[in-house]
Amino acid sequence: QVQLVESGGGLVQAGGSVRLTCAASGLLFRPNSMGWFRQAPGKEREFVAAIRWIDSSTYYGDSVKGRFTITRDNAKNTLYLQMNSLKPEDTAVYYCAAGAWSPVAGDYEHWGQGIQVTVSS
Repeated sequence: QVQLVESGGGLVQAGGSVRLTCAASGLLFRPNSMGWFRQAPGKEREFVAAIRWIDSSTYYGDSVKGRFTITRDNAKNTLYLQMNSLKPEDTAVYYCAAGAWSPVAGDYEHWGQGIQVTVSS
């Protein structure tokens, strides 16, 4: 079974930083990309960032560009999201995903369970 497990979330003050980790296991085939999405209460799932497997190219949603950084460690099968200069509007459940090189949630086949990040003001 494919498993993507997020960790590292929690409560942080506005302006602070958090690093999320996604541990992957059970992937039988290389996905085109790994990515992060988020979903706040009452809102649809939003694209955050993605990293292309073949060349590590990165792509970011407009709302996080310049503040968040996506990286991966292939040897550890681990994906990271470094989040800096956090704002209250960043509060959401964050999900890691594996699938297409795309900002569209429906293009990703495998998903983690999600982890809460709450930014206080």
